[in-house]
Amino acid sequence: MPKAIEIKDFSYNYPDGTNALSEITLNIEHGEKVALIGPNGAGKTTLLLAIGGFLLGKGQLLIDGMEVKKENLRKIRSTIGCCFEDPDDQLFMPTLFDDVAFGPLNMGLEHQQVEQRVSQALTVVGLSKMGHKPPHHLSAGQKRAASIATILAMNPKIITFDEPDGSLDGRHRNNLIQLLRSLNQTLIIATCNMNFAAALAQRTILIDNGKKIADGESCKILSDSNLMLEHGLEVISKNIFYSLLVT
Repeated sequence: MPKAIEIKDFSYNYPDGTNALSEITLNIEHGEKVALIGPNGAGKTTLLLAIGGFLLGKGQLLIDGMEVKKENLRKIRSTIGCCFEDPDDQLFMPTLFDDVAFGPLNMGLEHQQVEQRVSQALTVVGLSKMGHKPPHHLSAGQKRAASIATILAMNPKIITFDEPDGSLDGRHRNNLIQLLRSLNQTLIIATCNMNFAAALAQRTILIDNGKKIADGESCKILSDSNLMLEHGLEVISKNIFYSLLVT
């Protein structure tokens, strides 16, 4: 069985020649929940865009055994769903129902299947009674949940999240943590919030200046004061780490 994500010696340069990612190598198994951490500008978003097939670089990048290249993008994007940093980038239809139905409709599903998928996705994210609402009437937390529903409705094996807890208050952040914990898909979560990473992921990958710096158990990486401080990140003590896991 192929791995969820296989990356070997992957590099990407911006159109102006600036190096964004340098020889990234890593594998992610199906079912893993992985935190992708690093300071602002480290390359986290660029790596997620490459995984989603939005950027084509040099080296090897496979999604569920499929090489990321133009002729495979349609199939890859039915395997992987990408939640962007700003939920408004994914919510553009007159109602929430229409937004969640957009993906399944473009997959060619029949009307009854689309309705079923929309209903299931909205129920999972706790918005089952809000399908009729315009997305701009939703709170920040509801918009984040709604953007996740648009992805769940397409039933992907893998989901990436770019700073999903940004702009959320404590209550909505806790709700999001519980939602992400409940998902069975492979999750790759880019975040600058180390408490959020600790609460969700058993594995953490640290990147900085476009390079992979560390990859291993979240507890070991997030509590390594020398490593974390060197890259401008908050240190999470082992006691705090384990308390976050059970909250």
